[in-house]
Amino acid sequence: MASQATSPGPAPAAFPLPLDHTHLQKLATADLVRPDHLLGAHPVVEGGVSGVRFAVWAPQAQAIHVVGDFNGWQEVHLLERLDLGYWGTFVPGAQAGQLYKFRIHGADGRTVDRIDPYARAFEAPPATASVIWTDDYAWDDAEWMANRSARQSEPVSIYEVHVGSWRYDDRGQPLAYRELAHALADHVQDLGFTHVELMGVMAHPFYGSWGYQVTGYYAPEGRQGTPEDFKYLVDHLHGRGIGVILDWVPGHFPTDDHALAHYDGAPLYEYADPRKGFHYDWNTHIFDYGRNEVVMFLIGSALRWLQDFHVDGLRVDAVASMLYLDFSREEWMPNIHGGRENLEAIAFLKRLNEVVHHMAPGCMMVAEESTAFPGVTHPTPDGLGFDYKWAMGWMNDSLAYLERDPIYRQYDHHKLTFFNVYRSTEHFVLAISHDEVVHGKKPLVLKAPGDWEQQRANLRAFYAYMWTTPGKKLLFMGQEFAHSQEWNHDAALPWERAAWADHAGVKELVRDLNRLYTERPDWYAGDTHPEGLQWLNADDAENSVYIYRRVAAEAGRSSVIVLNMTPMYRRDYHMPVPEAGAYRLLLNTDSGRYGGWSHEIGELQAWQEELNGQPARLSLHLPPLSALVLERVGETQG
Repeated sequence: MASQATSPGPAPAAFPLPLDHTHLQKLATADLVRPDHLLGAHPVVEGGVSGVRFAVWAPQAQAIHVVGDFNGWQEVHLLERLDLGYWGTFVPGAQAGQLYKFRIHGADGRTVDRIDPYARAFEAPPATASVIWTDDYAWDDAEWMANRSARQSEPVSIYEVHVGSWRYDDRGQPLAYRELAHALADHVQDLGFTHVELMGVMAHPFYGSWGYQVTGYYAPEGRQGTPEDFKYLVDHLHGRGIGVILDWVPGHFPTDDHALAHYDGAPLYEYADPRKGFHYDWNTHIFDYGRNEVVMFLIGSALRWLQDFHVDGLRVDAVASMLYLDFSREEWMPNIHGGRENLEAIAFLKRLNEVVHHMAPGCMMVAEESTAFPGVTHPTPDGLGFDYKWAMGWMNDSLAYLERDPIYRQYDHHKLTFFNVYRSTEHFVLAISHDEVVHGKKPLVLKAPGDWEQQRANLRAFYAYMWTTPGKKLLFMGQEFAHSQEWNHDAALPWERAAWADHAGVKELVRDLNRLYTERPDWYAGDTHPEGLQWLNADDAENSVYIYRRVAAEAGRSSVIVLNMTPMYRRDYHMPVPEAGAYRLLLNTDSGRYGGWSHEIGELQAWQEELNGQPARLSLHLPPLSALVLERVGETQG
């Protein structure tokens, strides 16, 4: 996790900050990391009168009114132009819970009602008004928050959830945040996941974007409850021992006319030149990372979630699109050195991670980064400073192998060994996310060839391979019970199927894998060390058999994993092991309790005889399409 942080960091500034030149200057020069303590809508008392102070950054606007429930949506309250492109006013009698927008008379001659970029709440879509909101929640997770930094070396197994389609209530509607809190905690705790990663919880009007076209960077999605309801969700998960990670999108934003696009009638939050400031594939704008105010807007958003909502980490979406100026575009602008890297975005990401690790110690920053950009998880200033990055190369190779007909897997044998060549260069999350089970890609269980029995056997072996491979884990919802349909954001998961025997066996396996993963230091302590995984036989391509060892030397623990990735039963298979003696079976994915067909396997005896560079060997029968995990009897338990 946040390995750079060693102290709790300073407390957030007094709230709200006064609208004086000193604070405006700090924001303009990137010295104010919580700009939402200055801008936005803040209930205050001025001259003994209660009301709301409104402030916004819009340097190119000609005039701005705040309109809302408090003035009949009429142009009654004109904002005063302050220093450095900021505007502000005080509205007596305005109060929390009322709706509002900024009516901006823009540089382009248009007058548009726009959201408050720093709004702390929004009305539920399709309506788009901002809501005056005061944070008023009594947290009950002090112990969890105090120990966040101490969890840095613990295993991380993440359950990725789209909150709108995970489960519906009795009325056929997505569970509200408070209902979701209990149902999700029960499920995640039962299966042994350590964290949830929530998609689509930042305010977004287009539900079909899954939350990746954000308009409200400081407010939770309003379809399923209020900001306090969302805090209850986080609080309850913490109380059940479950961490919370959110998807966060600082790489681009939508073109919605009511939101950030051309906010004051001209490019403001986005780069002005479309060769640098527009994603034609996604029809979205790219943030201008060269503007201090934009950088602070984004960093303030990150801190809002980590500090105010007690979130434990952010998974930063589409980092590769931020790093490269030529990302998915034919026409692009080189940087000042003539290169393709976006130097401003790189500087922003470094600053972001430095601030987060200082101001929110113990939180993890995770990059969805799909290229070989060096040092993503290396400390700044040399690296970008993330704690983890998604192992996209591992994911592509592994799924390509899973989809391969077993008769041809011998020709792709390296796809399951290549990750070990570079796995210690970064800190990785092995992610099988929502992106892999939509748009014709099929759910995981149907990616595998063969009949239904073989597909489930393939999936079970794949899961054992994933959980015993170095790296943190992430699995998208539904895949834990071999959901056999592509994910549909407009439908809840078919929970009745999770109880069917064919699906329940896979769910039982995931539960046992998480239990072993969190109990056994050999499965996680050596993730980033070359000696954490040792190949005992990486070359049996003819049989599509892999044998490797996970090691935690300091804990005196190790285990041997054997994968048989063909539907062939291999009788009396001789395999190398590091020591002679008795071995016990910790896991067999072909066990009947998981939906397989194997009989109980007792102790196995290894004898002293060299094989494949190891001093001992043992003989066993390998079930078809299976993974076996062995431990030497008498090894230290700890």
